[in-house]
Amino acid sequence: MDRVTIYGRASCGFCLRAKSLCEANGWPYTWVDMMAEGLSKADIAAKIGRPVHTVPQILVGEQYIGGCDEFFDFARSQEVAAR
Repeated sequence: MDRVTIYGRASCGFCLRAKSLCEANGWPYTWVDMMAEGLSKADIAAKIGRPVHTVPQILVGEQYIGGCDEFFDFARSQEVAAR
């Protein structure tokens, strides 16, 4: 599994769920706390190449996944592929 990058905020429940999913599956991840790093949604949009309206914003390797719901869908697809 490529490293997961999660752009989010510590006060965001969806962001924390995404982190927990990585930890539960033993996936390597990098947590980027937007508030602590002084990053705006515009900064993240510039990094991922698309508008950002919500957090978290998640990438697996260089592949843009989306938000928390899309990340859980991605995780389910990984489980199916592993069978």
